[in-house]
Amino acid sequence: MHDVLWDPAPEVRERANLTRYLRWLERNRGLHLATYDELWEWSTERVEEFWASIWEYFEIRASAPYRRVLSSHAMPGARWFEGARLNFAEHVFRNASGEHPALLFQSELHPLMEISWSALRDDVTAASGALRALGVTPGDRVVAYLPNVPQAVVAFLACAAIGAIWSSCSPDFGTPSVIDRFRQLEPAVLIAVDGYQYNGRRYDRVDEVRALQAALPSLRHTVLVPYLDEQGDPARLAGAITWNDLLARGRGAALAFEQLDADHPLWVVYSSGTTGLPKAIVHGHGGIVAEHLKFLALHADLSPGDRFFWFTTTGWIMWNILVGGLLTGAASVLYDGNPAYPDHGVLWRLAEDAGITVFGASPAFVGACMKAGVEPGRDHDLRALRSVSTTGSPLTAEQFAWIYRHVKGDLFLASVAGGTEVATPFVGGCTLLPVRAGEIQCRLLGVRAEALDEHGRPLAGEVGELAILEPMPSMPLYFWNDADGARYRESYFNVYPGIWRHGDWVSISPSGGVVIYGRSDATINRRGVRLGTIEIYRAVEAIDEVLESLVVDLEFLGRDSFMPLFVCLRPGAALDEALKERIRAAIRERVSPRFIPDEIHQVPDVPKNLTGKRLEVPVKRILLGMPPERSLSIDAVANPQSIAWFVDFARAQSTAERP
Repeated sequence: MHDVLWDPAPEVRERANLTRYLRWLERNRGLHLATYDELWEWSTERVEEFWASIWEYFEIRASAPYRRVLSSHAMPGARWFEGARLNFAEHVFRNASGEHPALLFQSELHPLMEISWSALRDDVTAASGALRALGVTPGDRVVAYLPNVPQAVVAFLACAAIGAIWSSCSPDFGTPSVIDRFRQLEPAVLIAVDGYQYNGRRYDRVDEVRALQAALPSLRHTVLVPYLDEQGDPARLAGAITWNDLLARGRGAALAFEQLDADHPLWVVYSSGTTGLPKAIVHGHGGIVAEHLKFLALHADLSPGDRFFWFTTTGWIMWNILVGGLLTGAASVLYDGNPAYPDHGVLWRLAEDAGITVFGASPAFVGACMKAGVEPGRDHDLRALRSVSTTGSPLTAEQFAWIYRHVKGDLFLASVAGGTEVATPFVGGCTLLPVRAGEIQCRLLGVRAEALDEHGRPLAGEVGELAILEPMPSMPLYFWNDADGARYRESYFNVYPGIWRHGDWVSISPSGGVVIYGRSDATINRRGVRLGTIEIYRAVEAIDEVLESLVVDLEFLGRDSFMPLFVCLRPGAALDEALKERIRAAIRERVSPRFIPDEIHQVPDVPKNLTGKRLEVPVKRILLGMPPERSLSIDAVANPQSIAWFVDFARAQSTAERP
């Protein structure tokens, strides 16, 4: 049993949103559920009843009611809230509270500012009116190349109000990676920034926006958001409308919310596999409204008046969840910049200045603060701070303890884990349960998560594959350009038919606590942003000297993320520092600086199976210390001699200290 670091006091339990929901269930459903475990069991055994209660408890508004909660329990293929017509943005603004803040924003370029609910509503009204005047209609795609700035939130909510389909990428992504994502959607409108600042350095992005325009022939309009140049010179980008001009065109319009089917697409987000283009994942208005209200109000314990922060970019699903905080009436706090510039205390100063009540970041950020000797609780007034949440990788027991010692001793600390694919956690926090070092508190309501062995049998207290046995409302409607659903099924249902396999190693204790150990597949996870290895291979193998490459992410519980890249070179080529720098530059420019490898090594050959597929997962297992005979079947390796190099490399690494 892990050490208990926090146990909710009676007054915490009393004011918790979960307590209110339990009392509502007793009054309105006649259910007396004494513990969280009993509530979770009911929510996953009576799936339709649970989600019907969420719909009613949160008074989800629909101009037409649903005919049934769930079409079937089959996965994939389950449909939610059929017949209901509603709008995500309408649910955001039903909580609008006049001059109280809806957004707070700070960046390396801008001091802290507040945007009231009435100002946010005015800007969304203007933006949606202008987009409608430009011919944007329900189902059109609007793509955004924007940092985490208020204009991104305004543009997204305007699209949601219209029924247009939103998709965003952060401008630190390489142009080819952005094109690979956006071109799939054939967008009508591009909303793009002129540049951004990170780590004190300014990055102009107008040339990159021109490249996006050239690569997206479906575009009818481009909107340029002035950020580096606040004057917004429209001459910098031929034919573009400036953001301020867009809003001016829409002033005087009325805010109208299109009433849409529950499964009308809200946004497209991306998660990469090891082959092909990034998976373009579609979520619907109804499923996201229900799921985000459940997670953010009941598990994150957000309420009107809270100030909800997560350090994220627009290219990570946590941005979508951060905006989802508006559904609860909380204000969302946005930050754009390096979390370590000018020092590692910048986000803790933001927590003090903005009065953040719920603070979200990654374990990598926590680890960096630990190494830098930051003392948030000593150096900052964190009286408003009630909760800290982390996601993106496993939070270690040492990081749990550091937060309680050096941030605040009476925090509700929620380590959560889920995925872009469902836009929510599977496992996470609960204000009614104790916090134990190194352990996630629980499986979330409505999420039938289990650890399965290779035969699909649930394991208790042992490490297995994270699997979801019942459908969830925020599971993808489909993948874009996947008409027969083949890629969707192959991505999550090819190991256990009818069961969602997520690709994480996990154990679930008899008490319901959860430990995530890392990825069980080849997907790269760098501080919460997942990427398919194919995107790195495209960048690296465009270099003439590189014949083939292989990359693995050795993220595992208790270890810092470590991503080595292995390259097989043309005869006569040498992996000198100049070539390494060209490889890093290619990844930086074509993919993202986030995915620059920790080390680059030359190998005589890249292991492949009999059909020529790179053996990333077996190599990852070997490098994590698994014996080669348990990592793969040597008979299935086309070039078995290549494995010996990695066995020797793993042995050498186990006896050497990594930086």
